[in-house]
Amino acid sequence: MKFAAFFRNLNLGHGAAPSRAELESIFTRAGAGEAASFQTNGTVAFTARGVRPARQVLRAVQAMLVHERGFDEPVFLRDMPGLLSLRSRDPFTGLSKSPPVYDFYVTFLHDDAQVVPGLPQSNARGDVQVLLYTDTALLSVSHAHGLTMGSPNVWAEKLFGLPATTRTWGTLCRLLERHA
Repeated sequence: MKFAAFFRNLNLGHGAAPSRAELESIFTRAGAGEAASFQTNGTVAFTARGVRPARQVLRAVQAMLVHERGFDEPVFLRDMPGLLSLRSRDPFTGLSKSPPVYDFYVTFLHDDAQVVPGLPQSNARGDVQVLLYTDTALLSVSHAHGLTMGSPNVWAEKLFGLPATTRTWGTLCRLLERHA
């Protein structure tokens, strides 16, 4: 099966983060059949024999990253069929990326996040607008507010009190085009 790992705060080659080759090697040493780092933002497409083995791979990857690099951040596992299903729900169709819209985002939520009816559709500043909540993600629009933009990740982490990680919608679509 094909999976994607989305790391929080991992930018290849910066700080304690590994290089692309190191990250891919860590995945294969951890038991992934294949591993391909996608872009530089801590996104990795990999294969495993099922969900349980994929979770085992990620636990081993995290342990190796801590031991070998001192990198200790959460990682979010998603299977490619689930990501394809998420893409098919595209709430951004017909929306324009012209100011004040900064970009469209998908925020991957922690497994313990409780997505319940009645969650707010925007943050207090109004610079993050959620178009869709799912059980595992929120899809949002970030608006420019002066010289800054809304941060869907910061808002999701405050809303749920748990870590999250965010990618642009374009990144997700390109990942699926290449690896799904």
